[in-house]
Amino acid sequence: MLVAVIPAYNEEKRIHAVVSETLKHVDKVVVVNDGSTDSTAQQATVRGVVVLSHAINVGKGAAVRTGCDYALSLGATQLVLLDGDGQHEPHEIPRFAQHLASHDIVFGSRTRSKKMPALMRLGNWGLTMMSKVLFGIAVEDSQGGYRAMTADAYRTVRWDSSDYGMESEMIVRAGVAKLSFTEIPIKTIYHDRYKGTGVVDGIKIGLSLLKWRLTIW
Repeated sequence: MLVAVIPAYNEEKRIHAVVSETLKHVDKVVVVNDGSTDSTAQQATVRGVVVLSHAINVGKGAAVRTGCDYALSLGATQLVLLDGDGQHEPHEIPRFAQHLASHDIVFGSRTRSKKMPALMRLGNWGLTMMSKVLFGIAVEDSQGGYRAMTADAYRTVRWDSSDYGMESEMIVRAGVAKLSFTEIPIKTIYHDRYKGTGVVDGIKIGLSLLKWRLTIW
């Protein structure tokens, strides 16, 4: 059973369209409303969608972990992770699922085009290079959130990070466990220019990479 897990924080404008399109390509959709102060939970409530809500905003990593744990309790054998802000096109899900037949994890890789804000482009490059140097893991877009994995792979890479560090920690844990992975190109979409991993987040992730080199690797 393929289950989509979608974290969402104050995404009332786009979440309905995202979940409605995602439902066409998966067996079940789990939305985790991460303490939104708008109508995200109501907009995500579509037939066939499970909406879980955190009482307060605790971060993307915690929200995705909540959704994945719940998906496994439903009997999910495969998971696909995508954001609720419209940056990830649900019609790409079958491509991810196809590659799960021969890989443990599939990473969506965005091109570093001008559609990605310059600061984010630089930060993504820097963190991706750190992952390569520290861990020897060649993933071209280490900060991309559009990913798919088997249920067993999730149990192996289940991260501790509650924030945006989850993407990098997932890669590190996959590398340590020598899971098989592949990357597929996806479109670079930014509706909100300064939303997502900021400078402070990038510094935190960089420091976490150094810590994981000592504690996980």
